[in-house]
Amino acid sequence: MALYLLRRVMQSVFVLVAMSILVFIGVFAVGDPVEILISPDADQEEKERAIRALGLDLPLWQQYFVFLERALQGDLGRSFVFNEPAIQLILQRMPATLELAFGSMVIAVLIGLPLGLYAGLKPDSPVSKTIMAGSILGFSLPTFWVGLMLIMVFAVQLGWLPSTGRGETVEVLGVGWSFLTANGLSHMLMPAFNLALFKISLVIRLTRAGVRETMLMDYVKFARAKGLSPARVTFVHIFKNILIPVVTVLGLELGGTIAFSVVTETIFAWPGMGKLIIDSINVLDRPVMVAYLMMIVVMFVLINLIVDIIYTLLDPRVRLEAKPA
Repeated sequence: MALYLLRRVMQSVFVLVAMSILVFIGVFAVGDPVEILISPDADQEEKERAIRALGLDLPLWQQYFVFLERALQGDLGRSFVFNEPAIQLILQRMPATLELAFGSMVIAVLIGLPLGLYAGLKPDSPVSKTIMAGSILGFSLPTFWVGLMLIMVFAVQLGWLPSTGRGETVEVLGVGWSFLTANGLSHMLMPAFNLALFKISLVIRLTRAGVRETMLMDYVKFARAKGLSPARVTFVHIFKNILIPVVTVLGLELGGTIAFSVVTETIFAWPGMGKLIIDSINVLDRPVMVAYLMMIVVMFVLINLIVDIIYTLLDPRVRLEAKPA
């Protein structure tokens, strides 16, 4: 276990360094922030003074090493627009995005797993066929349209749920969380479901396919031959073994949800990282863009590591340490 973790940490460090180079070059190759941040009426001397103040007068490779040195100290640069540490701006918005992402994953699991399990155990029933038809809709409907329809129906016409904002929050360890209040949960329900719709469909189809495949395995047939109850066969011998692909996909989807929740956050005016990165792109706030992308890379690396470790808890056949032949 220790050897595997050491190897995975070394791989993760290599990925982070490689991605930092790609992200830095990609971001700094786009546009000139001085042209946006400085008034068009400013003279050349004022522009050059701004370029020096922002550190843009250095060669690109030197700017990268300055960034890398500061990053190792926990400093990912200062925002050109807000004149605050970029990491601080992101961390202020991160709790809102994280609770929205985790809320959508909880909804996807609570709805997708039971429906997928039922569809796999009784594939020919009308209910199962309806479930699978509904999963196709979940894949097909665009996120922005679903979000607008949710607002129109549940906020405008019925008046059951608030349409925008995050609602009331409760501070825990200095961080405000809206899911701990009834008002915050009411604000969170629609955007979380909007984010979860695609994942519900994905979990349904993965679970159904896993159940259909696992039911044909010899150990399931043997368990039934021993006279075990259908519930025990389902939840001990079938359900546990179908969780591996589901955990894999959900782990990757969690990272994707955190990174790409921009549309949902914009529609519901949810004050998360997605809105921040869009605003930063519009004004070419490079430090915030680089810091945001690096935070997303770190999240993906950590999520993949956690998923690999969870494998051993779900399936003893998965070995983290390579055994000598």
